[in-house]
Amino acid sequence: MDRALQKQTGVGGGGTLLRWPGKPFGGSVACCVPHSLASRLAARAPSPRLQHDRSVSEIQGPLVQRGSQLPSPGAAWMSHQSRWIGLHRAAALVLKATARQEGITALQKELAKLKLPDFSGTFKVKLLGKVHYTFYSLNLRSFQLPSSQIAPIPNVGLKVSIANAFAQLTGKWRVKKRFIRDSGSFDLKVEGLSISIGLKLGSDASGRPTVTTSECGTHISNVRVHISGRFGWLYNLFHKKIESSFRKTMEGKVCGVVTSSVTTKLQPYLQTVPVTAKIDKVAGIDYSLVAPPAATAQSLDVNLKGEFFSLAHRSAVPFPPPALAFPVDHDRMVYCGASSYFFNTAGFVYHTAGALLFEITDAMIPKEFKFHLNTTTFSAFIPQLEKMYPDKLMKLRIKTSSAPFLTITPGNLSLTPVVDIQAYVILPNSSLVSVFLLSVTSSVSAKIMVTSARIGGTLELGRLQLSLKHSDVGPFSVQLLQALMNFYGSSILIPRINARLKEGFPLPLPARVQLSSLVIQPHQNFLLFGADVRYV
Repeated sequence: MDRALQKQTGVGGGGTLLRWPGKPFGGSVACCVPHSLASRLAARAPSPRLQHDRSVSEIQGPLVQRGSQLPSPGAAWMSHQSRWIGLHRAAALVLKATARQEGITALQKELAKLKLPDFSGTFKVKLLGKVHYTFYSLNLRSFQLPSSQIAPIPNVGLKVSIANAFAQLTGKWRVKKRFIRDSGSFDLKVEGLSISIGLKLGSDASGRPTVTTSECGTHISNVRVHISGRFGWLYNLFHKKIESSFRKTMEGKVCGVVTSSVTTKLQPYLQTVPVTAKIDKVAGIDYSLVAPPAATAQSLDVNLKGEFFSLAHRSAVPFPPPALAFPVDHDRMVYCGASSYFFNTAGFVYHTAGALLFEITDAMIPKEFKFHLNTTTFSAFIPQLEKMYPDKLMKLRIKTSSAPFLTITPGNLSLTPVVDIQAYVILPNSSLVSVFLLSVTSSVSAKIMVTSARIGGTLELGRLQLSLKHSDVGPFSVQLLQALMNFYGSSILIPRINARLKEGFPLPLPARVQLSSLVIQPHQNFLLFGADVRYV
């Protein structure tokens, strides 16, 4: 592609789109594999496992020094579209990158089990007339598939091309003509075997990818047979006929094995792709396909839902995915876009469940800190509080008043959460007395971090803006509390939130698939993630 395209995301549908080479995407997450890289990948053996420090990437907002990073949890990693047998879980589909190694390896094993029938027939020899021959006990010693390529087939799926394959067979032979009888063994070499396989891609009711064989063709360039026996010279009289029979039989058998392997090996492999993942007791992530993979001459697009949902009661979120423009890039095997929609469905689900509630107590504040959470500390800002409740411990209960909303712009990830802070005094009998309620707005910069298997992040708090919603201790100036609340937020609350965020969420990867060389860039309304895919 020579330019980025734009595509409106579907309503109620997609959070993720996989693309294999780069194109724009709709929905909440999208991925692509450049065609040239896909072909190069398909011909390459899997690389050794990366060390952990090389498989971590991160992107950050304005208050943090910027690095390189990856998009949202799981959102598009279904986009491994690079190698034969794997449809990236792309949605699982590592359609190209990982698939090829898994698929070609499985196919090679199946072809090595190929059973060829006995051959028999007659040929004419001057003076002798017709001579009967039989080739039997054929044993396939090896079948090698050294190189392969993958390309999209418009409106169908993928085309897998295998070139320069070769095989070796052994067996026995015998001829007879009245008084002439001979037998022996033979070695057969099949060279220049090419296989062309069309894979039709679809999706089932569960949102998992499906694959069937749409076409198959084989061609053998050369068959060579070496005969041993007393009258091996007879073979020279009919070797063309025998080699032709071998060629036709093997060409027909190979496609049968291919079709069977797609049905019994590749399709079950794609069924290992998870379409949902439980995050915790509150939420899960839906990675299912919202439409069958769509192939064009340049790309394979896979739309994934890519959204968080409530485990207790699943319902539609009250906002649609934004329109996104997927830029062109070709340095990585896979590119995915994770839109702000993906992250914001998480905020909506956790807020609706009442899970975005945090408490700060004095026990959380290190002893060496000066600003402990008690009425003595607050006496400098609210004198009457100390008079009403002298030397009493306090508690702050922080809860979102609306779902937090992530904004993604080029070079920046930010949140502007609105929370209520309810302050309590703790009485000697441990009961709580409400003393005041604040509404707080703040700018928060976000940093997302990704390893080869999980995605997480951290937050950094900006300056707070306070307003007094209610007071049980009389009026006071909230501006005087600005520095104190900033301290509690940045030193106590945010580190605890970050501890959870750093644990991250699992990426929806097929078995034995690993991401490496991760990079990420923030664009308008989405994060662009690039990675190489390794089959380990």
